[in-house]
Amino acid sequence: MAKSPLQILQEHWKHNSFKPLQEEIINSVLEGEDTFALLPTGGGKSICFQIPAMLKEGICIVISPLIALMQDQVKNLQQKGIKAIALPSGIKYTELDTLLDNCIYGNYKFLYLSPERLQQEIVQERLRQMNINLIAIDEAHCISQWGNDFRPSYKKIKTLKELHPHVPIIALTASATKKVVDDIITELDLFQTKIFRQSFFRSNLAYWVIKTEDKTYKIIQILEKYPGPSIVYVRNRKASVELSDFLNSNGYTATFYHGGVDAHEKNTRFNQWLKEEVRVMVATNAFGMGIDKPNVQTVIHYNIPESIESYFQEAGRAGRDGKKSFAFLLKNENDNQRLNNQFIKVLPNIDTVKLVYRKLCNYFQVSYGEGEQTIHEFDFNTFCKTYEINTLTTYNALQFLDRCGVIRFTQRFAQKNSLRMLTSGNRLLEYLENNKEYEIIIKVILRTYTGIFDEEIHVNIPAIASKVDQPEKEIVRVLHKLKDIELLEFNYKLSDAQIIFLVPREDDRTINRIKHHLTEQNNSKINKVKAILQFAENNNECKSKQLLRYFGEKNAAACEICSFCVNKKNKSKKPDVNKIQEDIIGLLQKKKLSSRDLILQLEYPESIILEVLRQMNEHQIIIINHDNNYQLV
Repeated sequence: MAKSPLQILQEHWKHNSFKPLQEEIINSVLEGEDTFALLPTGGGKSICFQIPAMLKEGICIVISPLIALMQDQVKNLQQKGIKAIALPSGIKYTELDTLLDNCIYGNYKFLYLSPERLQQEIVQERLRQMNINLIAIDEAHCISQWGNDFRPSYKKIKTLKELHPHVPIIALTASATKKVVDDIITELDLFQTKIFRQSFFRSNLAYWVIKTEDKTYKIIQILEKYPGPSIVYVRNRKASVELSDFLNSNGYTATFYHGGVDAHEKNTRFNQWLKEEVRVMVATNAFGMGIDKPNVQTVIHYNIPESIESYFQEAGRAGRDGKKSFAFLLKNENDNQRLNNQFIKVLPNIDTVKLVYRKLCNYFQVSYGEGEQTIHEFDFNTFCKTYEINTLTTYNALQFLDRCGVIRFTQRFAQKNSLRMLTSGNRLLEYLENNKEYEIIIKVILRTYTGIFDEEIHVNIPAIASKVDQPEKEIVRVLHKLKDIELLEFNYKLSDAQIIFLVPREDDRTINRIKHHLTEQNNSKINKVKAILQFAENNNECKSKQLLRYFGEKNAAACEICSFCVNKKNKSKKPDVNKIQEDIIGLLQKKKLSSRDLILQLEYPESIILEVLRQMNEHQIIIINHDNNYQLV
């Protein structure tokens, strides 16, 4: 007797019921319908294709743009005893041949592919031989030029439909406007598509936009008021480290997470936060995939993100337990300029992309008409310095070439240079006294990296070279010299990335074929920045309604709990000035307090507290002392 979807869910996922719309989506797929599933972050998209694929004969082909996400899903399936395989970039032809044979003859249930891998002739030939029961397109918004992460190579996915025209397709995404949904259906050529769209409304999640010139203090206020687990999102690595240190120095247990943290350390920090050994995770947008902590009380955006899609997904990680939670977006006068500098000014134009591609081919001595599927170790900083090109614009150009299937640009942040001193400080100083040419380099390292005598420390070679105004090669030479005489351990990695050329070199002809994608991508990013700035600055409407309208829900009711709704209620209520004065006097009878301390401890709007303090000071009920604290007269 065949098992039901619920039995598969209970057996492999240990859940006794489905999340909203999951069962309806699964039944649509089982009925052989082309299906579109639009579920918010945390809505359980993967189960919507994994369970029906388990119930049908054959193998499910899953297209995903994210290598890490593919590997994570494959690992989770394997842990459940389900046979799954992924085809990563860079594997040899013979290994690829063997893996594809395993998919045909090895009773596998899931094959995960990137859209670029799908274009290989050997892959297409083997797919023809497979008994495919379902085609799942994950992160389907990448198909649409209007999506949050447009990836032109996704447009070639319809190749699968040509190979297996009668196999149903399910497209899944967590963020798509109506325009994006329509574009996806057209690009995939879906037939009589059944669309399942869960409302993005979160009745327990309060969206608060707060204008403040002192964001770090505002975070302290929020954490003090709401004591539960928290995520603080920043937009660069340096800020994640600095803000984490700031919170720890102020008595809040915090750690940081960004793309440059090695895999082992990421897992350690993630688990510390999951187990609430640390309360606050300060992170870049690298902290996203697989976060399933239901009791996050606050998500704080220290910076305005680059799009409403990013903000909505990150904010949505709060309150998955159904309890009231908060998404705070902090803004000040500098945010508009920062967004422009970080996301708009560095968008590459077509001439920049052509230049970077040509330089890249020259850098690796790739001849015209050659280079396809060749793999190269790549040091990004050295490449930029060699050709004196802007790092941010070059990075974006490489990302664009990656998205268009011209190259595969893989960053390997786990590979880092590290040092550890093996000798005592006195012996080292004695050596430097007799070898003055090494003195400045070592002293800069000792001043920059504390604890280097106690443990292995990751070091930034370009940063050291910049500080001493010497070439990186000279820094590396000196450190190898000191390693040879056993004064220190030095582990040196020559590259921090890998480049795989996916097509033969044809210079301008290569780029001209994809240049229209660049214009569309740049315009899309500009419009997304405009949209998030409008959201941050619009103080005339419910924040939840603004977000829902962006995603096509035009008739949503006011949430009653966002910054706009609460402020509107407060304005309609006449404040009880006498009660506020009594509460202020009660606090000041115990100790002298600053306005910040009073705002933190009182349950009234900040603007009203400040006005009452001003009035009390005018009437000499209180005074401000030389420490800038209020005290009773």
